[in-house]
Parts: sequence; C-alpha cells; structure tokens
Amino acid sequence: MLNAPQKFNHQSGFGLIEALISLLVISIGLLGIAALQISALKLSSSAHWHNQAVWYSYEITDRINANRGSFAAYANIDTDNAYSMDCENSACTTAAMVTADAEDWKRLVSTLPEGRGYISANGTSLIVSVMWDDGDATTNCTNGEPNPGTRTCYTWTVN
Repeated sequence: MLNAPQKFNHQSGFGLIEALISLLVISIGLLGIAALQISALKLSSSAHWHNQAVWYSYEITDRINANRGSFAAYANIDTDNAYSMDCENSACTTAAMVTADAEDWKRLVSTLPEGRGYISANGTSLIVSVMWDDGDATTNCTNGEPNPGTRTCYTWTVN
C-alpha cells in the first residue's frame, strides 16, 4: 500500500509582515519616549532659570534691606543701564552702595537668557522684577516692567 503524498502548506512572507509591524510599534514607542525626554529637558531648564531668577531677586532684596537708609534710591534700577562702582576695594557712601549693588545685580541677571532686572516703586514699597526668556510666546509681566516682550517675570515686593 502506498501512502498518499503529503501536501505541505507553505506560508511565505507572513513572518516578515509580523516583524515589520512589530518594528513599527517599537519605533512609535521609542519616538514617544524621545518626545518625553525632550519635554523633560525643556522643563528642567525652565525650572533652573526660574530658580536662578528667584535667587537673584532675593540677592538684591537682601542688599536693599542691608542699605535701608537708601531704600528709595533703589527705585528705577534697570540692568539694561550701565553701572560702575567698586565698594569692595574702597569705602562707599550709602548712595554709592546703591550703584555698586546695581552693578553686581546686573552681572548676576545677565547670566539668564535675555536676562533683565528692574526695580520699580509702588508707594512705600519696591517691586523687584527679574525677567528672562523662557521660550514661551507670552509674558506674565504685569508690574509695569519696561519692554518685557515675551519674557517670563519673577517679582518680589520689598517693604
């Protein structure tokens, strides 16, 4: 007795299609992970600049509080202006200390991207504003800061 010949069913290409679909799914997942990483880096950078702005506003606030006799003279300090005073190597009056503080503050604020500092008067208070480019298309500057453009602002009131 002869056995009937066995027929083999060949499915060609099916494994290749599965592999390509798997590769597509993995690629989409990796693109999603890359997008999350980029977003995390941007937000980390934003948090860093915000932290620096807070520190710089505290820095000038401490200087204002240390020189209370010239409190009102700190109004209208703008780090876009030029300041030059050396109170570290020679004695200064309280008025000269205001200029020296403005010069030091300008040096600090200039480390921010498009950094700018401004101090405005509001009655018996001073409003310290630190502005920087955070990459947003809008601004949150609402205290009369000159030409904020699209900069982000951190403000602090000194009484």
